[in-house]
Parts: sequence; C-alpha cells; structure tokens
Amino acid sequence: MRTKIYIDFTYLILLAASFGGIIVLGAFVAPVIFHTDRLFSDVVLGYYNSGMIMGEIFHRFSYWVYVLAFSVMVYEAVMYKMGHRDTIAIISAFVVSFTSLMYSGVYAPKILAMQELGVEATLSDTFKNVHVASEIDFKILAVALIVLFVRRLMLLRLS
Repeated sequence: MRTKIYIDFTYLILLAASFGGIIVLGAFVAPVIFHTDRLFSDVVLGYYNSGMIMGEIFHRFSYWVYVLAFSVMVYEAVMYKMGHRDTIAIISAFVVSFTSLMYSGVYAPKILAMQELGVEATLSDTFKNVHVASEIDFKILAVALIVLFVRRLMLLRLS
C-alpha cells in the first residue's frame, strides 16, 4: 500500500514538473532568447541563431517529453487494469500521450531538420506552418497535463 502512495506521488510530480517545464520554456526562455537585442546591448544573436538555440533547447526537452508519454501510458494502463477508471483521466492521458509523441517525434525533428537546411528554409511557409502547429500542440499538451494532474489529485483524495 505504501509503495502505491510513492508511485502516485512520483506520477503527480512528473506531471507537475512537465507542466512547469512547458511554462518555463514558453513564457521565460523563448522570450529571452528571441529578444536578446532588447535585453543586452552588446549581444545580438539574430532571429535565425536564436531559433537554433531554441531548437536545441526544445530538442533536449523532447527527451523528457518521451519519458512523460511513456510514464503516462504505463501509469494509466495500470490504473485502468486495477479498476480505477475515470473518463476525464483517460481522455486527458490520451491527449497528453498523443501530443507528447507528436511534439517529440514529429514537430521537434522536423523543425530541427529544416533549420539545418539554412535560413531560407526557416523563412518558408512550410516551416512557419510546422512551427505554428508545434506551438498549438505544446499548448494543448499544457492544458491536458494540468487537467490530468488535477483529476488524478482529486481521485487520490477521494480514495
């Protein structure tokens, strides 16, 4: 019984840390990286170089997101098998897993591959569309994470 409490607590920490990571990257890191000219008079990276830095940061974060997707799938499958079924938790877990895999397996690699082709590729409509889609995916992931976190916390409180 005590082991389950530690597993549940670890799962909630993973969800919260992932949400925190998304907020930090989107609200703090990206604005600083892309606006170095406003913050530092002697450091001007340029938009392309800033994008290269952000691409590497998001690439590294994608490893964490893979762990998140795998953990959510395993935990929620075990809960389902144990009879702890909840529609909201299942739907939000599916959305977390799907958007995580889309971000880590599709959007991040495509953006990095296009960046490697040079500045011209990053100015294309294809790049812009993939980038916008990745931003939408990241926002959906954040909402699904917070819904899953709150729902699992509520369900633990009730049990």
